[in-house]
Amino acid sequence: MTAGRPIRVGVIDSGGPEGEVAGGRLFLPDGTWISARPDRLGHGTAVAEVIRKAAPGVQLVHAQVFQDRPVTTAIQVASALEWLSGQKADRQEIDVICLSLGLAADRAPLRRAATEAVRAGMIVVSAYPARGGPCYPASYPGIIPASGDARCDWDSLSLLEDGVIGAWCGSPEQGHEGQGGASMAAARVAGHLAARLLAGAAYKDGAAARMALGEAARFLGAERRGCA
Repeated sequence: MTAGRPIRVGVIDSGGPEGEVAGGRLFLPDGTWISARPDRLGHGTAVAEVIRKAAPGVQLVHAQVFQDRPVTTAIQVASALEWLSGQKADRQEIDVICLSLGLAADRAPLRRAATEAVRAGMIVVSAYPARGGPCYPASYPGIIPASGDARCDWDSLSLLEDGVIGAWCGSPEQGHEGQGGASMAAARVAGHLAARLLAGAAYKDGAAARMALGEAARFLGAERRGCA
């Protein structure tokens, strides 16, 4: 609990199972939204399962940006980020935002939303694939980038180049047959933070949270070949 209220994690993904999406929103390409629908892809459900396993008792809030295909836009992701960042009402504040996704291009709406979230002191974790070019919003200042690291078991973390946080990612190296890669690593890092908050930790912003994760890292330096 934080100040007598539940710890809440916002999940920007494909939604969750039918019984879990109440109060969530589905963001459309034109920037509008409707009530969230049950997850059709299974990806958001897998992300939610990782977070719940890591931090039983957290409340999840789904901001849905995928439906039938794992394709979204900067407007949808920015709208979801703005909504979750703006929930400041009593007992409704979001403590951690998990984006188990990333876009290849730096788009102004997403950059503005990320900048405002960081300025507001939000803790935002975003997937940062081990291969390829920059990924957004993970590459924006103040966002916690998370990547799969095959060295990490469920409980351990690594501190990689440029401050990227490495974590368990459900990779084949771990004998896991389900979802994997940086998206699951982002969920695992968000789960680490949620569990710490449940245990009484407090972070003034994402930079402080990222520093705490780095200090807890078991491995330092490169080795991200295990997960995409």
